[in-house]
Amino acid sequence: MVYGHQKGELMNSEKLAFDCAKLLVEKHAEDVKVFDIKELTDIADYFVIASANSQIHLKALVDELEDFLKKNSIRTYHVEGLRALKWVLVDTYTVIIHLFLPEVREYYDLESYWGDAEIYVMEE
Repeated sequence: MVYGHQKGELMNSEKLAFDCAKLLVEKHAEDVKVFDIKELTDIADYFVIASANSQIHLKALVDELEDFLKKNSIRTYHVEGLRALKWVLVDTYTVIIHLFLPEVREYYDLESYWGDAEIYVMEE
């Protein structure tokens, strides 16, 4: 599916997921992972999961993602969790980005729920 254009080329969900993950790594998000879930569910093709080291960092990561999406003409379905800033979800229809504070990520443990997915660990 097409969600935007980047320098004249179409952006598919895989490229979008990895571009978002790379952006998060560049902005010092921790434990960034991409989950290929397209064979497991129809809610999305990919999850991107990452941790921030504080609420301020979490908000900065969300702002960077929103800027990136806007610059690339990628529409979001919705963004949740901006008030509490403990778990923020950015839904771009086929890529859902989950940004957590570490203790919240550990508590909800999405990785174990989606353990059948192909998982890519992003590193600097």
